[in-house]
Amino acid sequence: MTYTPNDRPYYDADSHIMELPNFLKAYADPDIRDEVPEVSYSASLVSDEEVAVIMDQGGKHSEEHVVAQIALGDKLIESSKEIQALGAFNKQDRTTALDMLGFKKQLVFATHSVAMPFHPSQKKSVKLRYGATRAHNRHMIDFCSDDDRLMGVGIVPLDDPESAFEEAKWAIDQGLEAIWVPHRAPGEHSPGHVDLEKFWALLAESGTPFVLHVGGSPLQALKAWSNNGRAAVKDWMGGGENVRTKDAALMHQPPETFISMLVLDGVFDRHPKLRGAAVELGAGWVPEMLNRLDWVTRIYGRVDESVRFERKPSEQLSEQMGFTPFPHEDVANLIDQSNPDLYLFSSDYPHVEGGRNPIGKFETTMADREETEKERFYSENFLRLWPEARV
Repeated sequence: MTYTPNDRPYYDADSHIMELPNFLKAYADPDIRDEVPEVSYSASLVSDEEVAVIMDQGGKHSEEHVVAQIALGDKLIESSKEIQALGAFNKQDRTTALDMLGFKKQLVFATHSVAMPFHPSQKKSVKLRYGATRAHNRHMIDFCSDDDRLMGVGIVPLDDPESAFEEAKWAIDQGLEAIWVPHRAPGEHSPGHVDLEKFWALLAESGTPFVLHVGGSPLQALKAWSNNGRAAVKDWMGGGENVRTKDAALMHQPPETFISMLVLDGVFDRHPKLRGAAVELGAGWVPEMLNRLDWVTRIYGRVDESVRFERKPSEQLSEQMGFTPFPHEDVANLIDQSNPDLYLFSSDYPHVEGGRNPIGKFETTMADREETEKERFYSENFLRLWPEARV
């Protein structure tokens, strides 16, 4: 018996690899391998001791651990979490996990290995950052190579437009099925800058969606906003390194800004085949963003010719984007505020943030909805963005 109930197909817009320390180094070009850092778990729920045990076992879980995970059956998603999860870093075990979960397809994101290539605050050279990007993409290709249900997500920083184009072209040619870009201003320019035009054109013409994801921009609010003269608060899981109260209140702002700039710079308008998704960033902010972009372009379009579009921004985004709500968000209410074409199901396996029973959580707000509306959420909206994924 699988985790997924009934005969409805489920397409999962968010899952993860829990990278081992050598995730990038093992796939980096020899001339930069020594400079590529190991993947660190220092700011996570995973302890250094857990990682050390796995590495001492040859980068594998013990046979006893794997057997115990499989014995969880349809409770796998409830109890199998983080680096101890079945298939967290081993691709053969991931196939077993997907058999148990029952999802038709599953986007696969990295977890910690994107920090250095994505964030220029690391002050690494363009060659090293894009070299680490290539290493990530090679490893992701390998991880997803034996099971066509696993849809590998490549990464591409946008700070150097020519390198971004070349890396995206390589990743697409090698079969990666989405390109994750950081949701921040690349360098000193907008993501809709003319120098990035051929990057967006490449994604549009190849039918490869871009994705935004938590981790693509600094996770926590500026320290000044949390400096209130009182003791620091813990994050929602009791630690201090994850999303805290003020972070949760503000984390929608960078992706909303990024998407708004793409709209206002005409990227979606010029490239109607371009598709994208905002993943693990919540969706409660989406209806108001659509309303705001519609009235901004309507009013300012009187004097600003650049935002005179044939399709309203809300139409562009409803046709070309998808958004994954958090399990605690009211999907039915979001649909009522906007439309049923915008929202995607996601499990976040094996991260604890995905919860013990994401389908059950979503069903609490979708229970009285027509089956056609549920099908859009669990499968059809995903397939609008990735039509070739239909099985």
